[in-house]
Amino acid sequence: MLKTILPVLLLIVANQVAFAQSNKKPREDGEPEAATGYKAKAAVSGEKYMVVAAHPYASWVGKKIINEGGSAIDAAIAIQAMLTLVEPQSSGIGGGAFILYWDNKNKQLHTFDGRETAPSAISPIEFMRGNKPMPWKEAVVGGSSVGVPGVLRALELAHSEFGVLDWQRLFLDAAAIAEEGFQVTPRLEKLVGLDIHPGLKKFTNTNIYFYPGGKPIKAGFKRKNAKLARTFHGIALEGADYFYKGELASRIAKTVQNSSIRPGKLSAKDIADYEAVKRDPICGLYKRFKICGMAPPASGGISVLQILKMLEGFEMQNYSPNSVEAIHLFTQASKLAFADRNTYIADIDFTRLPVAALINQSYLSRRAEQISLNSNIRYARPGPAYSEAFLQNDGAYELPNTSHISIVDKQGNAVSMTTSIEYAFGSGLMVEGFLLNNQMTDFSFKPSKGVTRVLNRVEPGKRPRSSMSPTMVFDENDNLVLVIGSPGGSRIINYVAHTIMAVLDWELDVQQAISLPRFTNRNDYTALEKGTALEKLAEELKEKGHQKLKVIDLNSGLHGIQIKNGRLIGGADPRREGIAVGQ
Repeated sequence: MLKTILPVLLLIVANQVAFAQSNKKPREDGEPEAATGYKAKAAVSGEKYMVVAAHPYASWVGKKIINEGGSAIDAAIAIQAMLTLVEPQSSGIGGGAFILYWDNKNKQLHTFDGRETAPSAISPIEFMRGNKPMPWKEAVVGGSSVGVPGVLRALELAHSEFGVLDWQRLFLDAAAIAEEGFQVTPRLEKLVGLDIHPGLKKFTNTNIYFYPGGKPIKAGFKRKNAKLARTFHGIALEGADYFYKGELASRIAKTVQNSSIRPGKLSAKDIADYEAVKRDPICGLYKRFKICGMAPPASGGISVLQILKMLEGFEMQNYSPNSVEAIHLFTQASKLAFADRNTYIADIDFTRLPVAALINQSYLSRRAEQISLNSNIRYARPGPAYSEAFLQNDGAYELPNTSHISIVDKQGNAVSMTTSIEYAFGSGLMVEGFLLNNQMTDFSFKPSKGVTRVLNRVEPGKRPRSSMSPTMVFDENDNLVLVIGSPGGSRIINYVAHTIMAVLDWELDVQQAISLPRFTNRNDYTALEKGTALEKLAEELKEKGHQKLKVIDLNSGLHGIQIKNGRLIGGADPRREGIAVGQ
């Protein structure tokens, strides 16, 4: 045993020394203020590799791994570990992920489903109160909202096929920073200070961590996390089994079952039985490009493609970026896509509906006939994709706290990975230095409507539907041209489709596309980003029938890499803290 552990311990020590001697605070160069009040970010160019992640520490560790000879999936593992520490509100090893991996040598796209699963003892009326669904803010807190975390198993599965560096190596940087401490960012300070999560102050471990000395954590505070460092060392030495089997799994289950608020039914056996799944990607043509994403339970792969395909005949390249006409047409296609999404899309392992029907060219052409440049669809209804289906819109709620990673390594392999614990700070429950997800609240709270069962209802072992939309775009020769994704709850679908359109149709570089003011419509109302030029378009859109219109904050977190003329262009969303780094 000592012979096995000693080399790893020596590597840990060496790594801590190396980190101490390196740039401990990866710096984002100051840029002039943008019109939105965010700091504008310039595109980053490189020829060898590119990494874009949601925090400077995370981008730095991805770059470090690639420079050591690691693959894109190696970098993604190290980045996820680091984000667990420095961006705990958004993602972590207590959550789930969807991963696209492009094997450049063999020109093959692989996708890995690390979505959480429901406990085996969960009830279909878990989130009902009599005949009514319980308030979402009540459901999100505590043990009943926690699903079996899937991200580590998915990363392990991908690493078994495409990893280059030893698994042990990939957790050492995050462990070192956890022991040494990281500087709290203004964003983390703000989210804790807003007191948006009802459980942060109610659970002892979480309260102590985020309210040192009884006060909300402040930017610049050096936050250490010795428990998480120990967890990372265990995962490094024993693999993902350290998390899914043995003492840690028992602690997770006990924390969920003994929660002082809404105790859950998650068991150690549920955790031990978890399996990540390799799925076929969802791919379709948009003009001369192939758009690829995740299959259900992710809805983004289908919905992003639906939006683009329904707009294909409208020649979007003829409209100015973010013009009234472009916004109007996009929102119409989005309404139709969301009507289908909310009715038909759920865990593909629990439904027999053929998802290919939703991206069929003839079907989408018929759907697009409802789109007019001069009128607004008041409320879209799902299309007749399945003749036997008398299904119901499920009304599942999904909030905007997630993280996205885009990577292209030196061999041209790529990762598009969206990872989440769902709501900001997940369930609020903290175990051994990391937060547990609340992904069970992504199911429909109501299992049926009348005599009709909702496809996205709660069932044991089932994965809740997600809007996460990690996406890759290829040209007609199967060359990768864009890696993109975003956090943002159900608005992710709009953020990603809009950005793809900006690159392909409006010929913006990926940073310009990401920095565009945002707009969304999820078959509810048209939202225009507050503090941007889009505010001035509100009246013109109302004249086109957009009477349900709101000017609000739209906090996307897009991270993308464009491959053009042999160069890599990295873009990071100015609305968040992420940066692109490359060479």
